[in-house]
Amino acid sequence: MVQNQQFNYWGNTPEEEYYTLQGIKSNNSFFTSPRGLSLFTKSWLPSNSCPKGVIISHGKSQGLKGYVPNVDLVVHDCISYFNFVLTQNPEFQELPKFLFGESMDGAICLFAPTLAIVPTADLLEKSVKVSEKRIIAGMNPNIYNGKPRLGTVVELMRVTDYVSTKLSDVSVPFLVLHGSVNVVTDPEVSKELYQKAKSKDKTIKIYDGMVHSLLFGETDENVEVVRNDILAWLNDRS
Repeated sequence: MVQNQQFNYWGNTPEEEYYTLQGIKSNNSFFTSPRGLSLFTKSWLPSNSCPKGVIISHGKSQGLKGYVPNVDLVVHDCISYFNFVLTQNPEFQELPKFLFGESMDGAICLFAPTLAIVPTADLLEKSVKVSEKRIIAGMNPNIYNGKPRLGTVVELMRVTDYVSTKLSDVSVPFLVLHGSVNVVTDPEVSKELYQKAKSKDKTIKIYDGMVHSLLFGETDENVEVVRNDILAWLNDRS
């Protein structure tokens, strides 16, 4: 069952009220990267328990929207912020550390080829299966609705070519998840990563009938299956 359209982050519910109802404390801030770029950051902390992780997203940082001139710079920005967060609390230094990324961010996390298909104008339509959730996603003011920028497309093609030659160099433990009917990125690429990576600890799950957005765009039941698989993998290594 999808929540009432009015009760969602992009709907009529005020932001703080939404987070309070979810049992979350949220905070917005900006981080200046070593190259001087102002990066928007947001924290979601549980009201009555210890934090579980840090999420790096996109949509409010400095720069031209929808333009990625160099993925290497994005990787370096993520590493810089990751290291910065570790300095904010001594306890973080002793905890297991994981990187999580969805779609293009998966490539940034592992520098693996989840960019095998260039984004198209109907990306939202192809990524989100549930029509009600598609409406909610379309309400996101940070979403990029324009045509793919040529510079971004060229860069994604460059990165795709590069990482396709580096699959056998991947040695870190990883979990890769893919929907079998994902037409945004090719499931065969995830299979190739799994087969060629020299990691001793590697897991792949291909979800039958699922699309690109596994953690939002699917039915609530499917989202729960994917979420539980991720949590189980993390808990086994924490």
